[in-house]
Amino acid sequence: MSTKKIVLFTSLSLTAFSAFAQEDAEQMVVTANRFPQPVSTVLAPMDVVDRDQIDQWQAKSLTDVLNRLPGVDISQSGGRGQSASIHVRGTNARHVLMLIDGIRVPISGIIGEADFNQIPISLVQRVEYIRGPRSAVYGSEAIGGVINIITNADKDGAKIEAGLGSHHYQLYDGSVRQTVGNSTALTAAGAFEDTRGFNIQPSSTYAPDSDKDGFRSKSLWAGIDQTFSEQFSGFLRAYGYGNDAEYDGSYGDERQVYSRNYDTGLRFREGDFSSQLIASYQKYKDYNYDSRKGLYKDGTTLDDMSQRNLQWGNTYRLDRGEVSAGIDWRQEKLESSDNYISDNYKRDNTGVYLTGQKAFGDFTFEAAARSDKNEEFGWHETWQTAAAWEFIPAYRFTLSYGTGFVAPTLGQMYGSERYNIATNKNLKPEESRQWEVGFEGDTGPLNWRLAAYRNKITNMIGYESDPVTWEGGYFNIESVTIKGVEWTGSFTTGALDHRITLEYLDPRRDTDHEFLARRSKNKAKYQIDWNIFGLDMDVSYQYYGKRYNNNTNEYANEQRRLSSYSTVDFSAAYPVTDHLTVRGKIANLFDKEYETTYNYESAGREFYLTASYVF
Repeated sequence: MSTKKIVLFTSLSLTAFSAFAQEDAEQMVVTANRFPQPVSTVLAPMDVVDRDQIDQWQAKSLTDVLNRLPGVDISQSGGRGQSASIHVRGTNARHVLMLIDGIRVPISGIIGEADFNQIPISLVQRVEYIRGPRSAVYGSEAIGGVINIITNADKDGAKIEAGLGSHHYQLYDGSVRQTVGNSTALTAAGAFEDTRGFNIQPSSTYAPDSDKDGFRSKSLWAGIDQTFSEQFSGFLRAYGYGNDAEYDGSYGDERQVYSRNYDTGLRFREGDFSSQLIASYQKYKDYNYDSRKGLYKDGTTLDDMSQRNLQWGNTYRLDRGEVSAGIDWRQEKLESSDNYISDNYKRDNTGVYLTGQKAFGDFTFEAAARSDKNEEFGWHETWQTAAAWEFIPAYRFTLSYGTGFVAPTLGQMYGSERYNIATNKNLKPEESRQWEVGFEGDTGPLNWRLAAYRNKITNMIGYESDPVTWEGGYFNIESVTIKGVEWTGSFTTGALDHRITLEYLDPRRDTDHEFLARRSKNKAKYQIDWNIFGLDMDVSYQYYGKRYNNNTNEYANEQRRLSSYSTVDFSAAYPVTDHLTVRGKIANLFDKEYETTYNYESAGREFYLTASYVF
């Protein structure tokens, strides 16, 4: 059974127009083009994971969810809460746009990677994931794809859950959603997660690294949706989390993250026209310090990030099509400091976009164009187009082309006094051009899709420094070419639901044809679910082929190879009563030893047991 058929696509105000996806709730998505459309009409490869699947898989982190999806490589420096990077279809981690409820995740620091491993899984109600360029729809970062994390629940009810597991893992969470009258929906949720972790660097000779590296998280979510009339409705929501992660490092060993998010929106619909205005404020504080000295002592660093967003979008429904246009405004402020030096940055970006899709007989056409005005490097235009031909019933051929870009981060452009990074105001955005051809269809019980793509990325930003003085900066130093083929298929045999992903990837630097680091050349993923006598079971197999930990540079003369590996996860759930469900999971069933980042251990075999009660 395909992902398109088994997921539920409903939520209020997921992105700029999600409120208007309600009338065909089981087949609508909004992330692809920022207007509601049946998932079968999306011309790019797309996967959606809902909360029922997350519970069935018993995912303990967003990383657990993303690892199951096609095109994903994740490199992680240890266990829960540790530094992690995601590569989609061979692109860099900063080439993936991460959204929460359609709003861009704040990105602190200099490198420019979204810190997805800090987002509590308890906040995640659904994940919409689209592969391929989407800068013409969203602007910067959407070169490899877009991951939209939906936090809003869409069904009335209440639930409490408690769990325990390996490494002294414990989880407690609860949520409630209640409709009051015919016009008001109230939602509240909270969660606590804690684990002592394990020693992520057992081979380190540095004595402080011999301890266990734990993680603790507290999260809260509250919201109200209000219908004022047949034409007008709105929402107000607030959510946040506070995390504490222990890690191994020479200058610090503990990290505290505090995230606060406040969103509000007003929606209007009249006939075929709909409009929505969203305003949001996000605050993100990231402390790193030596636990032996304390949070506010010498050696503590702080990235204090704030982000303001305004999104106004309008959609007009056509016969067998949609047209959408809007404006996005974003302001980023970052103060990066230690006890002696502080670097302060500020930047505004305004983007205008136009997207549309129209079907003519057996053909469907799609196009998008966008222009972003950044106060630091001026205007930047992107566009994309796609066409699909259903040449026989249930079989479709697609062809697409799209451009994308990634803006330099504030630290890359303006340097950092703390890290001896020089200013480079001439730094240009990274740019991409991707072609993709795809075939898909339903062959008997098998729903499948085959795609081949080629992505050329230029003006790649890299760091260069003087090996004597250690002074350096960021420059546009290289280009890369990424080629890939992926096949996904799903089918049902009796009580068993199967999903298979096979991938081949060839990402290389143009200068020396060197294979890019942290990407597997070959991947295979197989998932099987079934229900027998009320017992829900899930088995997930994942294979990652050889890859390299690094690329050669001025400090490394050769690439360090990481071994291929495969893992198997098994989970089962049994409804003891109509309200009480007990779940158990064994992660890494065969206790495979592997590394996704050199010298950082994986967790090994882990056990989990949870119980949830639904009111």
